[in-house]
Amino acid sequence: MASNASLLAVIILACALLSSSTSHGARNLADTTPGLPAVPPMPAVTMPTVVPQVTLPPMGAVPSVPKVMMPPMPAIVVPNVTMAPMPTIAVPKVMMPPMPAIVVPKVTMPQIPAIPSINVPTPFLAPPPSA
Repeated sequence: MASNASLLAVIILACALLSSSTSHGARNLADTTPGLPAVPPMPAVTMPTVVPQVTLPPMGAVPSVPKVMMPPMPAIVVPNVTMAPMPTIAVPKVMMPPMPAIVVPKVTMPQIPAIPSINVPTPFLAPPPSA
């Protein structure tokens, strides 16, 4: 079932690429697919060699902005206020009981059985030098 779905996806993708005449992928696919007519090559774009000089009209004079007289800012008077003193905050002293000692039991691990050594050749090593 998965292979049928992937084949259908490939066919839909190929049709979408072939239906688009402006993509490079469609051109490459159309040129390399047997049995289909080749897409004609794109015409070369010719760029003009001489760019005409453009002259702009002279810039007009910038009109002057009239000066506006603003009224003077009124003086801001901040009243002198005396604040009441901050009350003292009393933090009660708390006695914590001592931390009990944590005893970690001693655990002995069993011995690991010995692994017998087997002479296995290591891959990708150079052969021993010849005498």
